[in-house]
Amino acid sequence: MSCRSILLAVAVATTLAACGSNARKEEAPPLGETFGAEDTYSRIYSQAPATACEATRRALLGQGYVIGNLSAESVEATKNFQPESDVHTQLKVLATCVPRADGGSIVFINAVQDRYALQSQSNSASVGVSMIGSVSLPLPIGSSNANLVRVGSNTVQNQDFYRRLFERVSFYMPGTPAEAATPPPAPEPEGPPDPVLPQE
Repeated sequence: MSCRSILLAVAVATTLAACGSNARKEEAPPLGETFGAEDTYSRIYSQAPATACEATRRALLGQGYVIGNLSAESVEATKNFQPESDVHTQLKVLATCVPRADGGSIVFINAVQDRYALQSQSNSASVGVSMIGSVSLPLPIGSSNANLVRVGSNTVQNQDFYRRLFERVSFYMPGTPAEAATPPPAPEPEGPPDPVLPQE
């Protein structure tokens, strides 16, 4: 075999290998969303949706949440945190109770964490000078007001947070066995479930 034939064979083999590697390469899912089968955000209960949502409402009330919108098939609640003097976090929990064919229900829960930071804004006022018509002159007041401005928002993905919440929902379900109805209370975390770590 001539040198030219050998070089041609090597080039063809390299091209085929590159094509094969490109065909096998899969595009990464956006932000890690794989739609796997893990049940982080849902649980199945034998009770009807209205009963499951009532148990969810009681579980949230028992942990200091303020109930907002409420219906037979959904519960919306909020809770506020202040991890730092100038940082405010609000946790919004939405639970949806969906019927199953066997008379039970699936409870879907997801939480959204909004972060607010204290930011100062200087105020200015305008004064109209009637002698010269409708001309307005800016007049700085010299003071500043501090307002909370939303600086971030994320869906909570802390699996331990959801596990504990679903355990409390089960605690308030009617028909819960007596030995499972009084679990030792877990210490309530002082901060939001997905704390923002300081950047180095």
